[in-house]
Amino acid sequence: MCRIKICGLKRDCDIDYVNAALPDYIGFVFANTRRYIDYDSAARLKSRLDGRIKSVGVYVNEDRDRVCEAADRGIADMIQLHGDEDADYINYIRSRVSAPIIKSVRVQSAEQILSAQELPCDYLLLDAYKKGVYGGTGRSFCWDLIPPLKKPFFLAGGLDSKNILTAAHTVKPFALDISSGVEENGFKSREKIDEIIKLIRSDI
Repeated sequence: MCRIKICGLKRDCDIDYVNAALPDYIGFVFANTRRYIDYDSAARLKSRLDGRIKSVGVYVNEDRDRVCEAADRGIADMIQLHGDEDADYINYIRSRVSAPIIKSVRVQSAEQILSAQELPCDYLLLDAYKKGVYGGTGRSFCWDLIPPLKKPFFLAGGLDSKNILTAAHTVKPFALDISSGVEENGFKSREKIDEIIKLIRSDI
């Protein structure tokens, strides 16, 4: 079954939406983007999150100890590294916390993905490349670039209700990662979240 992650939650009502729809994962973005949330706000939202949903802390080239803090505080059940973090950085995180680690790849080539697969992470996340931008572009990439992989991977980048089933069927990722595709005017939409999850779950 293809799992679902709804990323970029910031508001109390966002938690209400996902608690009703029950995706497998949600993401708190701790990087400097329009979806940024601070630790205290995220901790409050996490306390209201249905226990069946795992929270993912999303970072871009953050201080390593700061990343570990979210896991230590129980804010992030998983850690997503969306910057230029290398094997030494990942090994340090792994030595400090038990949270599974997702390493994102801004896809430019199959060779790049295969190289990332050798990093000491638990999952990959494949996203669109845009120069100078670390994700959140709302753009898709050429899925034909994805080679056969040993590690489970999340597929991100421009996913919405129009292409989500095609992505699930053709790419066959471990999970689909959606953010802008479930937003209306820059905010999470209950209707779009419900639509996406019903599409995937009814397609099993």
